[in-house]
Amino acid sequence: MKYTIVNMVASASLDKTLDLYSLAIGIPNIEYEPEQFPGAILKIKEPKVSMLLFKNGKIICSGANSEKQIVQGIKRASQLIHELQPEVKVKRKVDFTVVNFVATANLDVNLDLFDVAMNLDNVEYEPEQFPGAILRLDEPKLTFLLFKNGKMICAGAKKEAHLKKGLKIVEALVGKRRRKKKK
Repeated sequence: MKYTIVNMVASASLDKTLDLYSLAIGIPNIEYEPEQFPGAILKIKEPKVSMLLFKNGKIICSGANSEKQIVQGIKRASQLIHELQPEVKVKRKVDFTVVNFVATANLDVNLDLFDVAMNLDNVEYEPEQFPGAILRLDEPKLTFLLFKNGKMICAGAKKEAHLKKGLKIVEALVGKRRRKKKK
């Protein structure tokens, strides 16, 4: 089944303590409200990613759709930080861990979500609350949002192989539960 990765979330470290207050003053694209959230949010235009920066030097990159964009985003963030805090070195080699893949796919069938919810385990469907069914897999540990038109969103994969495996499982479970045509 074809799928499109729409977001990758990765964690990395700059290996130095960050002065988030001075970064917020010196870099225009940073939001820092410590009473709301303990980190600063740096939005980078190219590649279009967001970085969560924490005092301990940890960073979370989100919004990338490839590992290349993650590397570019972390390098760019380290350059911006280095300009204000020279002890933070510009990352030449970026070590990161992908902690979440989010992907979209299409089963190419209309689904009867009520039937899916009634006949499969680990499915929540409350159409008054949300127009899709939520299907949770235990192995690999993934969450799928399923919609009537057969489109779905998968979140929670830590490796692309887990994403592929989960899509095959969902295709086997749900693909059979097509919407019944009215006569």
